[in-house]
Amino acid sequence: MKRYSSIAAALVLLTAGNAFAQQPAQPPVREISKIAGEVYRFRNNNHYSVFAVTPAGVIVTDPIDAGAAQWLKDQIKQRFNQPVRYVIYSHDHADHISGGQVFTDTAVVVAHDNAKAAIIAEKRPTAVPNVTFSDDMIIELGGTLVQLSYVGKNHSDNSIVVRFPKERILFAVDFIPVETLAFRDFPDGYINDWVESLHRVEAMDFDVLAPGHGQLGKKAHVAMFREYLEDLRAEVLRYVREGKSLDETKQLVKLTKYEKWGNYQQWLPLNVEGMYRYMSVYRRPN
Repeated sequence: MKRYSSIAAALVLLTAGNAFAQQPAQPPVREISKIAGEVYRFRNNNHYSVFAVTPAGVIVTDPIDAGAAQWLKDQIKQRFNQPVRYVIYSHDHADHISGGQVFTDTAVVVAHDNAKAAIIAEKRPTAVPNVTFSDDMIIELGGTLVQLSYVGKNHSDNSIVVRFPKERILFAVDFIPVETLAFRDFPDGYINDWVESLHRVEAMDFDVLAPGHGQLGKKAHVAMFREYLEDLRAEVLRYVREGKSLDETKQLVKLTKYEKWGNYQQWLPLNVEGMYRYMSVYRRPN
């Protein structure tokens, strides 16, 4: 009986596994919403980019991936009957800028100097930028001005902000989340420079913050996230100086002021881990 029961159980598991494998993959959630004026927000699951429609064509930011880029290109053609003339990469990370080649039949690709170098060196699956800049750049198309600025190292060494002055919108990806903790353990991040880069964004003139993930925010959210980084840095540095281990520090740092923020439970231990690693290397011991 035991042998037959084991065979029957194995058949049930195999059948269940096959049924699960045969379930169709869920299609990505994609949508376009208007932020203000001629600026729109494009969603692909939990990734977002923005674009501006002008009489002379469209200025697009991060393509996200090839499938998303093709969908967006088709939607822009159907809704606005305009070609894409510029594609702007926020930084070099593949989950935001893959698929840029979809637009290169009509568009110029723009990024920071450091982003182009990383895209080539890391073999990102996207179009290599045609035009790069070091500090600031203005794109003018159909009477619309878009301002690109490098504000220093943060989530990467090549992140830029994209401003639409008429609508007073700023697009920034991954380094200014809205009431959400930083991503995991700050991969590819530069903590001290990150804080300074946020100060620079705070000095800019805008009202609406459009992040690469999550809900729209306001200019005030830039200072809120900077304060979170500063609070986390101060707490972790205190325990590093006291000689606490990483595990001890992860238990001690709570920062309950931010407990209602997104990913607090999941990412606070990882944020502490990344900050601990960073401060262990870059603090100034005697």
